[in-house]
Amino acid sequence: MSKILLQIDGKEVHAREGMTVLEAAQSAGIPIPTLCHHEKLTPYGGCRICLGEVQTGGSTRLVVSCVYPGEQDLVVRTRSEKVDKTRKILLEQFLAHAPDAEVLQDLAQEYGADKNRFEKESSF
Repeated sequence: MSKILLQIDGKEVHAREGMTVLEAAQSAGIPIPTLCHHEKLTPYGGCRICLGEVQTGGSTRLVVSCVYPGEQDLVVRTRSEKVDKTRKILLEQFLAHAPDAEVLQDLAQEYGADKNRFEKESSF
């Protein structure tokens, strides 16, 4: 496979063609939080916590980094106002289902999520 060069959080990252943005970031030591990603499972982007903001052309959009393929000259921001706000809301929703989950509590603290924003619901 050939190599590609992309930019993640202002850092040039060399990756293999076919790697996802999450894999490319991890290979460069750039942390992206994730709840549903596991190397032994097929990625499906279910939790959405690994969001990144990609710039293509003159516009930006949010993508799920565990399933979004890295591309030559792609520009990605893993911490932007849009990314952080979306992660915060997702975490608040997750906390309504699993308020005692330590990983959620840690991420909630990092992103300033309100643990009591949504009514608590038991998960089945």
